[in-house]
Amino acid sequence: MIRINLLGQTRPKAARRPADTGAALPVVFIGAGVLLGGLFLFYFYHSWQAQLNDETKRIQTLQSQKTELEQVKQQVELFEKQKQVLQQRVTTIEQLQHDRTGGQELLDQVANTVSRAENLWLTSMTKRSGYFQKIEIKEAKQDDKNTAIQTFIFTINAEITPSGPAAGTPQTKPANAPSPATPNPAAPAKKG
Repeated sequence: MIRINLLGQTRPKAARRPADTGAALPVVFIGAGVLLGGLFLFYFYHSWQAQLNDETKRIQTLQSQKTELEQVKQQVELFEKQKQVLQQRVTTIEQLQHDRTGGQELLDQVANTVSRAENLWLTSMTKRSGYFQKIEIKEAKQDDKNTAIQTFIFTINAEITPSGPAAGTPQTKPANAPSPATPNPAAPAKKG
């Protein structure tokens, strides 16, 4: 319906009622609390997720380092085994060199002894060594096989020292020398 104002005056407008803010205020606080709670939870979720990602990366790094260290450990164990084998070889070589007797000295002594005697022939010799100690003639007999020349066969037992004495000095055993060898028979010789 259409209204027509015949008075020509403007009609006063009806006053609006003031809005009731008392009922809306709790809704605003609840909404703000939910919004702040959501932001707070999002922040903690995001920070915990970042920590979880960092720890996951750290675990992967540590696992790769563990794998590398296991390979290094295997290599070290292999090198230790090789070291033990080589050390055993070195020890064996050093022991052989330490126990080696002076064959050259023995041959020099025998050559000097044989060359000084006119009618002495060395027919065999069974031990190469250094100088002798405690020399004992175990057996001496005339050889009956050869009647044309007077021949003697004898057996000598002696203890051997690895290093010979210097000329004019008494024989002494070095502190680090091994125990003397068991008596060994020397070669029979012919005298004619």
